[in-house]
Amino acid sequence: MPPPPSPSGRAAVLCGLGSWLPPRVVTNEELSRRLDTSDAWIRTRTGISRRHIAEPGQATSDLAVEAGRRALRSAGTDDVDAVVVATTTPDRSCPATAPLVASRLGLRGAAAFDISAVCTGFVYGLASAASLITAGVATRVLLIGADTYSTIVDPHDRTNAIIFGDGAGAVVLRGGRADEPGAVGHFDLGSDGTGEELIMVAAGGSRQRSTPGEADPQDRYFAMRGKEVFRHAVTRMTASAQATLTMADCKVEDIDRLVPHQANLRILRSVAEDLGLPPERLVTNVESVGNTGAASIPLALADAATRHTVQPGERMLLTAFGGGLTWGSCLLTWPALSRIDTPHNTGGTQAS
Repeated sequence: MPPPPSPSGRAAVLCGLGSWLPPRVVTNEELSRRLDTSDAWIRTRTGISRRHIAEPGQATSDLAVEAGRRALRSAGTDDVDAVVVATTTPDRSCPATAPLVASRLGLRGAAAFDISAVCTGFVYGLASAASLITAGVATRVLLIGADTYSTIVDPHDRTNAIIFGDGAGAVVLRGGRADEPGAVGHFDLGSDGTGEELIMVAAGGSRQRSTPGEADPQDRYFAMRGKEVFRHAVTRMTASAQATLTMADCKVEDIDRLVPHQANLRILRSVAEDLGLPPERLVTNVESVGNTGAASIPLALADAATRHTVQPGERMLLTAFGGGLTWGSCLLTWPALSRIDTPHNTGGTQAS
């Protein structure tokens, strides 16, 4: 299942992994005290029991820096040629967040840019980072998925406040061989802009600002049409995953782990069922962190790695769906990483 050969003969290989979650935990019980909901209602519909929320004044870059630092330490390097940040919640609408993150990590002079593909951001970022390496533009790339949805979700919105959490996950990619553990590819990416309004923050961009009059205060918050998004998420992730397997001439039985975007547990189980994968091959951590947007796949990978529920050599299928609408999938053989820091500490765990 190696990725297709590049013109340079190089492949992008995952060699470092890091994650960061804000210390503050918000449980379903806490939400129930201010929203018309209950722990049982939230668990039944989403599978989520708690989520991490950034403190006031804490921005996406703060989380990204912490996750990036851990990924660099895991890779045993302090130098990369490029930094890519996938996020829906940049520190500012201008400039991008990635150059600031690179600077704070001591990576001044590295190429740095953001990717905005909502919850598909990490998979899009993985394809972009891998392309920089296979094209010979970079030798090492730091890719970070980071989001602080608490800054764009209405805290009184019973529908969305229960789903989203904050966090960041990061990987380091290096140049290597296509047959190495950790090599990424094949990829399937897609979009459908006719579904733009299904997942949206209506205000704040040029569309709203170029329109006379003040924006409706509610338009400044994240909005999602849940039932339609559920249907699209299951359909698009399943189809994208199948397309990726077809490109790689693989069967579902060849996959050891499915790592989907952690939208909610019902969606994840539906995708696994539609693909014909048994539940025990599904990697999830949505129960303890909620939907963390572009951070969700690397956070799930880091959680599984630190708990030793994934092993070197296992064949993984990553798949995601997000606003735009966007979707994407890729294949990865899990590498042996010598160190992975847990999300809150400064010490490391042996991952071998």
